Amino acid sequence: MRISVSRPAVVVAMVAAVVHGGAFARSEVCHSTSEKQIAALFDRWNDSLKTGDPQKVVANYAPQSILLPTVSNKPRLTADEKLDYFKHFLESKPVGTIDFRDIMIECNTAIDAGIYTFKLGDGSVVKARYTFTYAWNGHKWLITSHHSSKMPEGN
Repeated sequence: MRISVSRPAVVVAMVAAVVHGGAFARSEVCHSTSEKQIAALFDRWNDSLKTGDPQKVVANYAPQSILLPTVSNKPRLTADEKLDYFKHFLESKPVGTIDFRDIMIECNTAIDAGIYTFKLGDGSVVKARYTFTYAWNGHKWLITSHHSSKMPEGN
């Protein structure tokens, strides 16, 4: 059996596919969440700091993620690089508190940005700006990027 299709019919079919392509695209199912649930992700991360175990801290990060840390000039891309950073950072026994935050939620992604303060084991305090971006991986929220920088005007 041979099917013959005219050029105008092919053009019409192509235009329809482009115009209505969304109907054929894979639709993403958005995981329902709230600002309270996203705020709790910082608590999960901060609680993992309190354990003193860098593996538990790094478990909060997605495999494909970046850490731009507070007290290091080196971006950390791999789990091993993040482990190296947290091994040293955890020696100072940091405990973080949020001073100000703004949370934005989209389909399977969220941003928590603001200002936090770390109280260190020696009593010193470090104020910093932060941004956490999160992605829902189908099972849990993971950090996809984390930027933290000391406040430029000091404490």
